[in-house]
Amino acid sequence: MYNGTFSVNKEKQFKTFSMELGGRTLSVDIGRVSAQANGAAFMHYGDTTVLSTATASDKPRDGIDFFPLSVEYEEKLYAVGKIPGGFNKREGKASENAILT
Repeated sequence: MYNGTFSVNKEKQFKTFSMELGGRTLSVDIGRVSAQANGAAFMHYGDTTVLSTATASDKPRDGIDFFPLSVEYEEKLYAVGKIPGGFNKREGKASENAILT
């Protein structure tokens, strides 16, 4: 059962849900970022922040009787405290592990 707060920011058109969970505040902002996606949730729990987005086609594909789902996950180096040194300070291309998972 949801036992938290809910607010709507009328000026910026997004919704916020928050509740206490395990001694920390869990807050979910819906519609705050990623306006091009069909749905997006920006979640905060303690020091952790996650952006989750979903997109869908307007028309179903012909010839399939299941819901095709793909998940893309990429962990950035700066998120785990590894900042590249030297001339190139940006992330560069995805690692082989990020491509294969």
